[in-house]
Amino acid sequence: MDKKQWVMLENNPEVMNRLASKLGLSSELTFYDVWSFDEPELLAHIPRPAFALLVIIPHTPAWERDRQADAAEKDDYQGVGPDEPVIWFKQTIGNACGSIGFLHCAINGPAAGYIQSGSDLDKIRRDALPLKMEERADMLYNSLPFEEAHKSCVPFGDTVPTNKLHSGQHFVAFVKAHGRLWELEGSRKSPLDRGMLADDEDVLSPKALDLGFRRVIKLEQENGGQDPRFSCIALARKA
Repeated sequence: MDKKQWVMLENNPEVMNRLASKLGLSSELTFYDVWSFDEPELLAHIPRPAFALLVIIPHTPAWERDRQADAAEKDDYQGVGPDEPVIWFKQTIGNACGSIGFLHCAINGPAAGYIQSGSDLDKIRRDALPLKMEERADMLYNSLPFEEAHKSCVPFGDTVPTNKLHSGQHFVAFVKAHGRLWELEGSRKSPLDRGMLADDEDVLSPKALDLGFRRVIKLEQENGGQDPRFSCIALARKA
């Protein structure tokens, strides 16, 4: 039987805020465009601390080599239960990477405290906790509320919707949880611990960026690439 294949969401605040509202993340949080990492005046509109970054990274040769190196050091994820530092989902639905990236932002770290009790997002998080990797992926695959929420947000992107597989780009979430920066992507073998962050360092702090998103951009630049398809939005309290 063919696997489900959805229409890929756009990585912009309007789409992800609609998805947040549909699934049950408090309106006290919102997504913001990130226009610069280095110019304070272009970051001033984002309240700090920022809880998570949702980014798109083009699948370039340099990043593919980096991904293969990570994969060689990892086994399939065995985490389960309330002691997991983060809740991570393996992706089994085609083009669902944006919605799964949203989940990774919303159900981990401080943002999890803003999930509305009894919401679809609350149920997804609670149902996921006791499940192992494959069971968790199956639960999400069969979640009708998750599928309906994703599909309801498709029309609000700026590009023509298509269910063609977007193998050239990936959604990745960067979240601070338990004092560490986590890189969360459904097509990996596991969540990736990128390193320790101090109490006053959030996901937009220089150290977090160097350990995470800016590290990948630097890989591309050092290998002569000029792929422009990087994008970034941040989840934080509403101003």
